[in-house]
Amino acid sequence: MEKKVIAVIMGGGRGSRLHPLTKERCKPAVPLAGKYRLVDIPISNCLNSGVNKIYLLTQFNTASLHRHIQETYRFDPFGGGTVEILSAEQTEAGDNWYQGTADAVRQNLHHFTSTDYDHVLILSGDQLYRMDFQKILSQHIESGADVTVSAIPVPVSQLEGLGLMRVKDNLEISEFVEKPTDPAVIDGLAIADSIEAQLQNSSSDEKRCLASMGIYVFNRRTMEEALKSSATDFGKEVIPVLLNTKKLYSYIFEDYWEDIGTVKAFFEANLQLTDPVPHFNFFSQGNPIYSRARYLPASKINRCSINHVIVGDGCMITDSYLKRCVIGIRSVLREGARLENVVMMGADVFESDKDRKWNEVNGIPDIGIGMNCEIKNAIIDKGARIGHNVKLIPGGKLDGYSKEGIFVRDGIILVGKNAVVPDNTIV
Repeated sequence: MEKKVIAVIMGGGRGSRLHPLTKERCKPAVPLAGKYRLVDIPISNCLNSGVNKIYLLTQFNTASLHRHIQETYRFDPFGGGTVEILSAEQTEAGDNWYQGTADAVRQNLHHFTSTDYDHVLILSGDQLYRMDFQKILSQHIESGADVTVSAIPVPVSQLEGLGLMRVKDNLEISEFVEKPTDPAVIDGLAIADSIEAQLQNSSSDEKRCLASMGIYVFNRRTMEEALKSSATDFGKEVIPVLLNTKKLYSYIFEDYWEDIGTVKAFFEANLQLTDPVPHFNFFSQGNPIYSRARYLPASKINRCSINHVIVGDGCMITDSYLKRCVIGIRSVLREGARLENVVMMGADVFESDKDRKWNEVNGIPDIGIGMNCEIKNAIIDKGARIGHNVKLIPGGKLDGYSKEGIFVRDGIILVGKNAVVPDNTIV
């Protein structure tokens, strides 16, 4: 089956809701869980499912993503696998940027023609989940569907920004509404009792709806026909139109899934990984999440108090207190640092003695966190330099606060990539 399937991963738009994390990188390249990138999740799901013809569509701030893909996903010449990045490009047919998910696929159809495939698996590049795609592909083929839309049961109180569908008992989609806000419409799309009875995790506490996960399986011919139109987005335009002419089915997914579309979602998804048994478990022998092999030394932790913390490779942490934190690769925390609810992304390089002497002469803090710092409810991007005696706690700072590389978004402090926070700064 895998030889007849290609996967197309959406690299996302500008990622404005994740700014400033997306100021210098696209969403799929945002670091995750101390050592990964968001894009590693859909690619790993593909590889674990036997799908190794993968195309990644991007257009904004792609340099770090290109570098990560090139240094991570190198296949042997016998398996025929590839992860190919397709950035928006000017051609004789047009010079527009991608206008939406469907338009992105349309502009790249000519790149797929050299591959023998019957089905297209459309995925998002900014979601955290683990799925066996062979299951949705098998259901798609057995049901005779033209399109299968993966859906997850979501309580009515958590449906904001999601496309909803109504399905028949055989899971054929009878109605699809993109991001409804009218309570009456939402109530009318609630999961029928006959469908709830089929679910493993049935709910009686609150009404639920089937929400689209932005994961689709298209028959090749159906996709090519659908993209002959001017539709730019799958959820808003393509799916509702096809509902009247093609056989659309839902594949119900009943496991952990998180759309990492906002700063708050990113922050909470990372910190949730520090729980004893997290919803998303990287410690899965049969379904590993792949990433770049960096050959870093083991982390060095001296005289610290650590509780519910993930520590990446190559870190040096001394005389520090850490509670519920994700500490990324090559992070340095100096004496007296106190961190609580912090996602620290680390650094791309180790500083040498020569670098540190230059920093001292020029009055610039070394990369990492200085002595006697207190930081709570914060995201510290890569390469940040935080001086001594710094206090960063969002407190009453309003969303939108921005000053010298420090931001407040969704009640969370963000220290921007390569930002410099001088000694004695208090926010």
